[in-house]
Amino acid sequence: MLDIDLNPILFTFGTFEIRWYGVMVTMAVIVLIGISLLEAKRRNIPQDTIWDIGLWGVVGGIVGARLLHIIDKWEYYINHPEQLLNFAGLAVWGAVLGGAVAMLIYCLVKKMSFWKLGDTVAPGAIMAQAIGRVGCLVNGCCYGAVCELPISVIYLNPNSYAPHGVPVYPTQIFHIVWNVIGFVFLWLIRKKIKPEGALFLVWLIYFSLGDFAIRFFRGDATPFMFNLPEAQVIDIAVVVVAAVMLVVLVIRDKKAVRPVEVVEASKSE
Repeated sequence: MLDIDLNPILFTFGTFEIRWYGVMVTMAVIVLIGISLLEAKRRNIPQDTIWDIGLWGVVGGIVGARLLHIIDKWEYYINHPEQLLNFAGLAVWGAVLGGAVAMLIYCLVKKMSFWKLGDTVAPGAIMAQAIGRVGCLVNGCCYGAVCELPISVIYLNPNSYAPHGVPVYPTQIFHIVWNVIGFVFLWLIRKKIKPEGALFLVWLIYFSLGDFAIRFFRGDATPFMFNLPEAQVIDIAVVVVAAVMLVVLVIRDKKAVRPVEVVEASKSE
């Protein structure tokens, strides 16, 4: 068992707190933009585009993460409306969907390919998710169910969001490992996978499958539909929609390539 006694609060200024969670989220955004800049250079996308979409994505991600968290915990917030503008709670799927919507709007305004930009940010996005989960680990949020196995963790700091002194599954570590493996996978296939948009959709499918499985070990889940928490319902929906879209993109790509091959063959004759 691993004891975690690290204070989630890094330091305070009067009533203002700086938490490790916020520091790790900031680092996650920096890494996301950094990796995306590398990919943008390879894909001949202007660097300014990544900085712009970084700003749009951060705003959309934060708003989406907060809104989905409020929806998920509506019974609490309806009784504590003064907490609505407190950004202490964020939902990971809200961040993903909010960022994606912001990116879609940006692409429509700038008349750019959403799929190309999605492929560009996908590797950085999943690494950012891994780094963000480090913040969850320190914060004690997204904690696991009670676990008596040697892999369990015990939170001792009174500022932690996890139950104190109780061994729980290290679900944050599960998320970190899954996302790091996902980053390596996406990074290795990014130059080979086709058509445009496939890498982005593979990221969504991969992330959703892992998130769905890991949440069975979570101790903070609230049933939403079919006795599943909100995030798992979204996981299922995203896998289905992304898989269908991936098949459609592949079929369209093959149909587009075939006429070209026929023309080239006729020329050679």
